[in-house]
Amino acid sequence: MAITILADSACDLPLSFYKENNVSLIPLQVHLDGENYEDLLTINSHEVYQAMIDGKAPKTSQASPEYFIELFTQFAKEKRQGIYIAFSSELSGTYQTAVMIHNQVKDEYPDLDIEIVNTKCASMGVGLIVKKAAELAASGASKEEILADIEFRTHHMEHLFTVDNLEYLARGGRISKTSALVGGLLNIKPLLHVEEGKLVPLEKIRGKKKLIKRVIELMHERGKNLTTQTIAISHGDDAETALEWKDAIQHEFGTTEFMIHSIGSVIGAHAGPGTIALFFLNDTPVKS
Repeated sequence: MAITILADSACDLPLSFYKENNVSLIPLQVHLDGENYEDLLTINSHEVYQAMIDGKAPKTSQASPEYFIELFTQFAKEKRQGIYIAFSSELSGTYQTAVMIHNQVKDEYPDLDIEIVNTKCASMGVGLIVKKAAELAASGASKEEILADIEFRTHHMEHLFTVDNLEYLARGGRISKTSALVGGLLNIKPLLHVEEGKLVPLEKIRGKKKLIKRVIELMHERGKNLTTQTIAISHGDDAETALEWKDAIQHEFGTTEFMIHSIGSVIGAHAGPGTIALFFLNDTPVKS
C-alpha cells in the first residue's frame, strides 16, 4: 500500500493540491468575530486579509487534538502508513500535539505507523517539502527514501520574506507601534528569514526596488542550482508583486519552475496583506 503524506494547512498549498495528490489535510484554526474556523475548509485567506484591512484582529491556534485523534485512529484501523510533515514547532504547538496524540492512539493501536517530522519550516517552505514527498509517495518510493528527502530539504530550505505594512506586526506585538509608524513613514521594508524554525529579522531596506535587488543578491549568496529547482513564492493577497518577484528571479537565474500561491489564513493573520515570501534550496544547511 502506498504511503500517505499528511500536512497541515500552514504549508500554504491550495485545497485542490490535497485532493489531487492524496495528501491528508490537518487544518489549523482561525478565530474571527467570535467564531472558530478551520483553515482552508471553512475560511479562506482572502476573508482574513479583508477583515484585517477593516481593522479586525483575527487570532489563530493549532490544529485540534480531536482532529488528530480521529485522523490517526482512522489510519490505525485501516492499517495505512503515513508521514506527517509538520509546520515548525517554534511557530505552533501543532507538532507537539500531534506527537502527544500519536502516542495516545498508539497505546490503543500498537501497529499505528505514522512518522511525524518537525520541518522547522513555514508556509510554502513546508509546501515544497510536501510537494516532493507526495511525488515520491505516488512513484512508490519507500518510507526511508521519502524521509531522507524530507530531511535534506528541511536542512536546506531558505525562507526570505517581507511585510508590506508594519502595523500588522505591531498589532501582534512583534514590533513596537512606534517602529511601525516610523517604518511606514520612511517606506522601510523589513527583510526576515527563518533560523532554527524561528522568524528572525535580517535587514531593513527602504523601497521595493532595493528590496528585490537585495533578495536577488541573497539568492546568489545562498542558493544552489537555482536554474533547475522549483522556487516557491507565497503572498498576502498580492499576486501582482509575487509575479514581479518571479519575473526578476526568472530573468536573473533562468528558473522555469515556480509555485505561486496565497499565504494561508493562519500565517496571514500574523503577517498581514501585502506580505511576500520566497522559498528555495540553499547551498549551506540551515542551522538546526
